[in-house]
Amino acid sequence: MKIVVLKFGGTSVGSTDKIKNVANIIHYYSKKKYKVIVVSSAMSGVTNDLVNKSKEISGNFCDSEYDILVSSGEQVACSLIAGRLLHKGLKSRTWLGWQIPIITHGPHKQSRISKINKKKIIDYLKEGGIPIITGFQGVNKELRVTTLGRGGSDASAIMLAKFFNAKKCVIYTDVQGVYTTDPNKLSNAKRIKEISYEEMLEMASLGAKVMQPISIQDARLNKVDIEVKSSFVKKNGTLITKRTNIINNKIITGISSTQNDAKVSLIGVKDKPGVAASIFRPLSKNLINVDMVVQNISPNGRETDLTFTIKSDDLNKTKKIIKDNKTINFRKLIFKKGVSKISIIGVGMITTPGVTFRMFQALAEKKINIQVISTSEIKISVLIDKRNVKKALTALHKEFKLDY
Repeated sequence: MKIVVLKFGGTSVGSTDKIKNVANIIHYYSKKKYKVIVVSSAMSGVTNDLVNKSKEISGNFCDSEYDILVSSGEQVACSLIAGRLLHKGLKSRTWLGWQIPIITHGPHKQSRISKINKKKIIDYLKEGGIPIITGFQGVNKELRVTTLGRGGSDASAIMLAKFFNAKKCVIYTDVQGVYTTDPNKLSNAKRIKEISYEEMLEMASLGAKVMQPISIQDARLNKVDIEVKSSFVKKNGTLITKRTNIINNKIITGISSTQNDAKVSLIGVKDKPGVAASIFRPLSKNLINVDMVVQNISPNGRETDLTFTIKSDDLNKTKKIIKDNKTINFRKLIFKKGVSKISIIGVGMITTPGVTFRMFQALAEKKINIQVISTSEIKISVLIDKRNVKKALTALHKEFKLDY
């Protein structure tokens, strides 16, 4: 059985006209003799509206009831898609997560799929049916509806592709694929034809909004290739696959940037074991994500300076936590907003010397000062003044020949 999983995001099903277009895409695959499994998100804006309603009802809305509430949006979109397919003379129906069932584990609001019972869907496919499955949700061992967190519909599609051994998993969205950088920030950004799981995971973690990191990790662990493409234009998208499948002569695959960072520096911290842990422990407990971390070497062996970055939204909370932390001593505390992280990503840098120099030189030529540096095997990140983001993206895009 040649199965394809098609997932449609909120913008793709954002109106009845867009849903008619989605039905045409599904019909196209059906005519190609695929057995089609469809996964849909809620119509754009619906989930946010439901979340806001929960906040109006209670500042501490029950997690299990929250999952019931926010999962209702997908049911509406799926019903409209199935209704349109029936209108076109195709056999189709909506399947809710609990009807299949899609079994999940973990807490409400961020559950994970552990098993999908295939029999009902396989039987329906054999009958010529096109199942329209609600993304973002499943059911736990207590038979309560659960949701999968941000990017949950992508996770649903990827796990369905795994369990049904699909030939293809296509994620339809409002962009034509993954770009070398954000096309809203740089007009000459180019679509990437193929990208490895590792590169895509780095780009998503660093701000690329095409997919959530957790969904890419699901795809990597389960060896599911994903094609990301637009539901609005008939053009090829981007294939996300394992590194060994890609033939690429570029050192750098993409460049990402963030917009909402802040820098925190503790000057004159005692240089002894356990101090860094005592600084970051309360931040972790308060769910504050610490990103780049730099510790200077102490010249006298007694004091050091520690700098790290956080999201600007967490700055006031971070200030209070550090000032209230009686277990650490420091001479000065410095906070700075208006900074952004620029990162170059590419598996090519593993075997290519001089990439760091080229990045720093390209920024220096544009008189862009680097405040913090961090690296990994396939990524180099620098912190710069937020006002220089576009200039930095332009310089690096040109330096690493991503313009063509």
